[in-house]
Parts: sequence; structure tokens; C-alpha cells
Amino acid sequence: MPLKRINYKSIFKLSNATICISSLFIGTLASVPKILRLHVELGELLIDISISSLFAVFVWYFNLYFLPGQNERNHSVRFLGQRLLKSLLTGAVIMLLFVLVHQLIFPQYHLASMLTMYEFRGLVINLTINLFLYLLYQSYIANRISMELEKTKVDNLDAQFELLKQQVNPHFLFNSLNTLKSMVEMNDKNSAHFIVMLSDFYRSVLEKKKSNVVTLENELETLNAYIFLLVSRFEDGFNLITDISSCVLNTVMPPFTLQLLIENCVKHNVVSFEKPLNIKIFAEDEFLVIENNFQLKLSVEHSTGTGLENIRQRYLQLSGKNILVRQTDAYFQVKLPLIYEDSYR
Repeated sequence: MPLKRINYKSIFKLSNATICISSLFIGTLASVPKILRLHVELGELLIDISISSLFAVFVWYFNLYFLPGQNERNHSVRFLGQRLLKSLLTGAVIMLLFVLVHQLIFPQYHLASMLTMYEFRGLVINLTINLFLYLLYQSYIANRISMELEKTKVDNLDAQFELLKQQVNPHFLFNSLNTLKSMVEMNDKNSAHFIVMLSDFYRSVLEKKKSNVVTLENELETLNAYIFLLVSRFEDGFNLITDISSCVLNTVMPPFTLQLLIENCVKHNVVSFEKPLNIKIFAEDEFLVIENNFQLKLSVEHSTGTGLENIRQRYLQLSGKNILVRQTDAYFQVKLPLIYEDSYR
């Protein structure tokens, strides 16, 4: 596959006018020793500036044209290795041609006798422009790598979150089916409603599978079906209280955030008639707070912290704001920043 050349104008913001003006400045700067001479002819000075400026223009375009392709590796090696050597050797030949052409046009000046001085000047100009381009190019490559790393990080985060959404804890499904089996065996009149709510919950899972964000109102609707299933399983051992004003219902969040947090509460805490698990969801300042009484199980599944960390990263990605986690002997609390629809990134 041919390598794609980089558009130097889009990278370095270099216009043709900028290159020409900078070349004239370099040519004039290189002729300062001659300008400082007491007796120097104007024509000789202009020829001197002309040679240096034209050479600088050539070096600019030569090096910009041979910038490494976007798919090439070892950029530093190419800048400081073969490419620089090619530029210096080609520059030496071009400087010789410029001097000889000017000598032919202006035979009254002894330009050929100063060829060594011009070659040395060309070498300095060539190295200066190469160093400048090298610094600009390295900055460009660093920015590209940073952007690619950020994209990789976001893609990886999306993949992890997609996995979390697809899991929706198989243990929960298994426990729900066991609960349904027990209800049917006991001729529980709520069995049919349990099936409907279980169906509604998993339909919501499928509907929101490809969503990046949902409104808090929509998240609470899905949560209601999930909570019904938990209450059917644990009865009075599980309680949920929500105190959320209508003004925050249009805020957005990653889907299944509340379900994952409540699932963690059930996973890590004792849930029983004697020690009911009480969970509160309420708005406080600019946060949505999920709080549960802290009664850690003596034997609990090993936690990797992936779910909570993923939620943290999703909030950073969406709003640049971090979630807050607080644990005391009495309660465990997660505070989610409120993200308004017109402000999330």
C-alpha cells in the first residue's frame, strides 16, 4: 500500500507566503557579515541575499516534500538519518548550481572564488531549517499519538461498558428464575406479574443496548422493573426509597448505571428480614446520590471494581466530572454528577 504523504500546510500552518518571507529573512540574516563591511557594492549584496534566499526556499520545499508518510514508523530516525543526509548532499549540489548561475549572469563579481563560503552558509541554512521542521514534526507526531491513545482508551471503555450491559449479571437471571419457580409452586398470585416485569426489564436491556446515554427518567423506569424483581425475591429484606424532583429527571447518564450500582449493593451486603438492605436514591446539590446501609457479607464474591471504575470513566468521558464514593461504618454512598442534556460532551 503506498504511503500517504502528509499535507504540511495542515500540520505546520505554513503558507507559500510564509515560506518565501522566512527565506528572504534567512537570506538577509546570512548576509549580515557582508552588510557590515565598510565597502560593499549594492549589487554584490543583493546577489548574496538572492543566493541565500533562493537556497532557503529550495530547502524548505525539498524537506517538506520528503516528510515521512503517515504510516511510516521510526520518524526520528528518518529525520536524523537518511533524509537529513539526502537534504545536505542535494543542498550542496543546488548551492553550487545557484552560485554558478549567478556567476554566469553577473560575471563582474567573483562569486566562484567564494564557493566554499556559500557551501558552508548553505550547510548552516539547511541544518537550521531541518532542526525547525524536526521540532514541528515531532510535536505533530506526539499530538497524533496522544489522540490515537485517547481514541483507543475510549474504544476500550466502550467495549468494557458494552460487556457490562450485556452481562446484566447472569446470576440475577438465574436467581429470578428460581424465584419464579418458587412462586409458581406456591401458586403465588403475583407470578404472572413477575413474568411481565422480568420481560419488561430484559426488553429494556435490549432497547438500550446501543445507547450511550439515557435520561434519568428512563433509567428509573427500567429500574422499577428491576426493583420489583428484587422485592419479589427478598420481600421485606429489600427496601428502596427514591426522592427525586422533576427538575432533574431530564438529566442524562450512561444506561444501566443505577441497576449496576444496586446490583453491587445486593452482591456485597447482607439482605434478610433481620437485616434489611435499605437503599436511598436522591438528588443533593449537583449530584444524584445512591446510598445504602453498610452491612458487608462475611463471605462475598471477589470484586474486581470493574463496574464502579467503568462508571467513573464514563462520567469523565461524558462530562469531565468524577463520581464520588464515600464509605463509613454506617453507610456506603456513590454520588453521580448530574449531567444536563445541553451540556454533556
